[in-house]
Amino acid sequence: MRVRLPTTWRADLMAGAVVAVLLIPQSLAYAMLAGLPPQVGLYASLLPLLAYAALGSSPVLGLGPVAVLALMIAQALGGLPAGISPEAGALVLAAEVGGVLAVAALLRLDALASLLSVPALRGFENGATLMIAAGQLPVLLGSAAAGFTLPDLIASSVHGGWRWQSAVWGAVAIGLLLASRRAGRPLLARLAPLLLLVVAMGLSAFTPAAQGVAQVGALPSLALPLGLPSLEPGLWLQLLPSAALVALMGFVSSLAVSESLAQRRGEKLLPAAEMRGLAAANLVAAVSGGMPVAGSFSRSILLHEAGSRTRWSLVFVAVFMALAMLMLAGPLAHLPKPVLAATIVVAVLGGFSLQPYRDAWRYAPAEGLLMAAVTAAVLLWSIAAALAIGVVGSVALLIQRTARPHVARIGRVPGTQHYRNIERYAVECQPEVVGLRVDESLVFTNARGLGDAVMGHVRDHRAFVGQPQRVLMLMAPVNHIDVSGLVALQELHAALAAEGLRLEFSEVKGPVLDKLRAVGWLERYDVSLYLSHHEGIQAGTHELRPSQADRDMPGQL
Repeated sequence: MRVRLPTTWRADLMAGAVVAVLLIPQSLAYAMLAGLPPQVGLYASLLPLLAYAALGSSPVLGLGPVAVLALMIAQALGGLPAGISPEAGALVLAAEVGGVLAVAALLRLDALASLLSVPALRGFENGATLMIAAGQLPVLLGSAAAGFTLPDLIASSVHGGWRWQSAVWGAVAIGLLLASRRAGRPLLARLAPLLLLVVAMGLSAFTPAAQGVAQVGALPSLALPLGLPSLEPGLWLQLLPSAALVALMGFVSSLAVSESLAQRRGEKLLPAAEMRGLAAANLVAAVSGGMPVAGSFSRSILLHEAGSRTRWSLVFVAVFMALAMLMLAGPLAHLPKPVLAATIVVAVLGGFSLQPYRDAWRYAPAEGLLMAAVTAAVLLWSIAAALAIGVVGSVALLIQRTARPHVARIGRVPGTQHYRNIERYAVECQPEVVGLRVDESLVFTNARGLGDAVMGHVRDHRAFVGQPQRVLMLMAPVNHIDVSGLVALQELHAALAAEGLRLEFSEVKGPVLDKLRAVGWLERYDVSLYLSHHEGIQAGTHELRPSQADRDMPGQL
């Protein structure tokens, strides 16, 4: 252990230095994107990182201001009461986000991450990416246009005007950033945003090149402002719905990033610890002049690639950010806003792709439509509406998929003890027994469809094979049967008994069997159990007849 400790320390120090280089321009840019002074982004990149390092579980989650949350924060702070500054509103929002996550962690609600399916999450992120880029166009062009949706942005651009000087600065900055990415040198691409900001500040401060171009302006002292956020009840009540949405999106996106990297690194992630760490980080941001924070995909990837070994790398990021605050107070006043906007546009559009839409449409058209609908809602409606569509759409698709349980009629593959779907394989079926396989758990969402599915297969068996005497259900895929599923089985038993058929089970899993025995269900309804499906089939006569698949697909195995 004594030999490995220095190596780990050096790796974390190097990773922290590399990520701080990226976090400095992003902190400034995302604070501006949220409608907040640039120094707020720096404050959010100090003590919150230490809080997450103490309570989180991922050694590579790049915590801090993120683009998607910045857009949500800007919308949430758009209608503050008179006399309430955006900075004060951001502190209350961060406190509420931390509080919501803390309560969820206390109640062990980390499963909330499943409310947003992957198509909904990617649709939201892509929509936010496009909206963020579109929202920076007025800054790049020196226009007064503004808006959080495309219709609002287009409507305000009619009278917004533009400045050619700003357009030149923005175009040159974007060109240089894109050139650094295409140069094939990863280190240059990582350093380019910071180098560009330094050069732009120098040109603006010592030459007339930035005349007519909006600048960040003089900043207040960058001494860390410690203190409680506003305790105005009306403000807390107004921001609470937005805080809940920011908390959900921040946790879901952070968990998605940390889980994907944990799998890549062969590490174990604790979702409950992630929720606690994110809650602590936002609560600390609320008392240290910051804004709501979450995990960033780009910074997390960079931490991973830079060799981060432990969460000490986040501590080193905070140390380097503190040094940057001491050095940047004066020069930041001369930073041209079009250059800052250019770093946002290039950073967010670098991760945009249409491929997820094509893949989702080819694999599951309904989920592809959901992804597109969420993206469109972000662009044309609002962040809250997009999240609502994502959650409701994800749940609706789940219910639609599970509303009717998949029950397959199965037969024996000739010469084996394997049983397969008669619609996919050439199999043998006994006329006296209808072999069925239930392919999912029997719960309230699908229990009502069980009887219809089974009786339909019974009718088909009579039409193509012969008159059955019993129905043998292969239950191996069934992991759980709730009360609704149990009632559905009772109704199925009654329907089969009315037609002179016995209900039998094979290969019932232990936990399911324990519950059935606990209430004496099997004995009450005289349901036979078989260790294997083949054993249950052989309990009848051994005369086998070809299934419909045999007649349709002779010789196919």
